[in-house]
Amino acid sequence: MDPQSLPTLSSPEVQAFAAGFPTTMLHAGVTVALLFVGAMVYALLTPWKEIELIRQGNSAAAVAFGGVLMGLALPLAVSMSASTSLTEIALWGLAALVIQLLAFRIVDAILTGLPQRIQEGEVSAAVLLVAAKLSSAVILAAAFSG
Repeated sequence: MDPQSLPTLSSPEVQAFAAGFPTTMLHAGVTVALLFVGAMVYALLTPWKEIELIRQGNSAAAVAFGGVLMGLALPLAVSMSASTSLTEIALWGLAALVIQLLAFRIVDAILTGLPQRIQEGEVSAAVLLVAAKLSSAVILAAAFSG
């Protein structure tokens, strides 16, 4: 490649990247922190201890908790993409977490008996739970996108 065809450090593209990259990383960092907080709150609210079950090799618990992470991440990602400031990301992100955690509790209540089945390692129960939680996440994400 011809060195003269490479963008210089003073090109508008490089300058735009240099100006925008730190903000992008800050926005992503706040969103990842919200995801972590949401996952911790969910783990504290559930009647079974998924992390402990996962450490014991329970595949159903791993599938279920993976679904929780995806179910939280989807609306958080849409919240971040629709927001223009850290304050907006934090507000919409917190709203997404609260609504999604409430939706998860409703799903858990409707699909009675699944927590026990997941504790016993029944992967089919975990898959159904994940599908229900991801469905609510997709609907919430669409609502946030306007």
